[in-house]
Amino acid sequence: MSIERLFIANRGEIAVRIIVAAKELGITTIQAYSEADADMLAVKLADETVCIGPAKATESYLDVNRVVAAAIEESADAVHPGYGFLSESPEFARAVEQAGMKFVGPSATTIERMGDKVAARQAAEAAGVPVVPGSKGRIGSVDEAVEVAAKVGYPVMVKAAAGGGGKGIRIAQTEDELRILAPQAQQEAVAAFGDGGLYVERSVKSPRHIEVQIVGDGDKAVHFYERECSLQRRRQKVWEEAGADCLDEETRENLCMAAVALAESVNYRGAGTLEYLYEASTKEFFFIEMNTRIQVEHPVTEMITGFDLVREMILVCGGAPLSVSQDQIKRSGHAIEVRLNAEDPFMQFLPWPGKVESLKMPEGEGVRFDHFLYEGYQIPPFYDSLIGKLIVHGKDREEAISKMAVALEDLEINGLKTTIPLHKALAKDPSVASGDFHTQWLEPWLEAGNLKPENT
Repeated sequence: MSIERLFIANRGEIAVRIIVAAKELGITTIQAYSEADADMLAVKLADETVCIGPAKATESYLDVNRVVAAAIEESADAVHPGYGFLSESPEFARAVEQAGMKFVGPSATTIERMGDKVAARQAAEAAGVPVVPGSKGRIGSVDEAVEVAAKVGYPVMVKAAAGGGGKGIRIAQTEDELRILAPQAQQEAVAAFGDGGLYVERSVKSPRHIEVQIVGDGDKAVHFYERECSLQRRRQKVWEEAGADCLDEETRENLCMAAVALAESVNYRGAGTLEYLYEASTKEFFFIEMNTRIQVEHPVTEMITGFDLVREMILVCGGAPLSVSQDQIKRSGHAIEVRLNAEDPFMQFLPWPGKVESLKMPEGEGVRFDHFLYEGYQIPPFYDSLIGKLIVHGKDREEAISKMAVALEDLEINGLKTTIPLHKALAKDPSVASGDFHTQWLEPWLEAGNLKPENT
């Protein structure tokens, strides 16, 4: 193993997750933290720690020069970016590599190629992976967007070529709407990513969001089956499952092998996820983008396959070949993850950072809670509101939903508002139980008043 000292350039639950995986490999962990995160659980668990700047993320976790300088100062062999922050920054990956350290993820060139949604779309087409009909590259003007839309048919989605997280996206039903919304999407993309590039694609009606987990060693790649992430609010996932019960075996096989083909075509190294839209009525799937990092929802895949994905990505990025072949990866049962945020779901999901006064965690077979909480911990107000992920595994989807409902009742985080009530309501909902939902289902459900304090 060529990695002996691992620098963790992230925070929160993913930092804790990386520390656990690295320690099991006998690697010394070095945790970076901002001044606001001095009391963070990851700081307490790591072998060594280093402050990288003030609370403001642009002056700490998002400052490439500060992070790389700190990693060099701590004599790190490698840097793990987690998810978010600099995890999909080709500049960061390149700076780490140029400093003589390993980047626990794909090469800067691969991140650059797959991080730009237009370039990723072109790579998918070259690998024979179906894509949503749309523009062949970035559009140069609103008139060009209108021309593309006329060919593929309305409604269309105009999307930022860079970035993610639902930013820089608009859906237009008509040409008049497109002429208004395209400039808005461009302005939002510039503000969020510093890149106003756009492309246009057909808007798939009532799609399911399916993604495939892959790991590659730069030569070969394998898949760890699929997840469904269709329950979303403002294009942010809130409830994720593995596998996707809406797929038949033939479609599942085609979807997963298409993901492997694309990963191998770009010499992918590390853990990555290929995201698709699936139209259940026609059984068609379309590639939309690739996330060149570990995903928030990776635990559900670990639960159904029995593999530690963070461990595997550390190994391959350290120079080892894949430790497993495709025929050795089997799936068993069904897993569900819910994202727990410090937000008030009865006040338009207003962020609610506070102090954890008491904490009671669910236990039992097939129950997992990934988090960074402890009693007395003050949630800082400067970062994403995600505070943990509750994951369950059952023999089938029905048992997993039942187990999730029980685990949510057993979980208590006192002192702050959380999204636990939302997930309690979803676990009881008949449409969720029957799998009758899609990516546009949750927001109308919320607007219809289905989330009520007395029902959670």
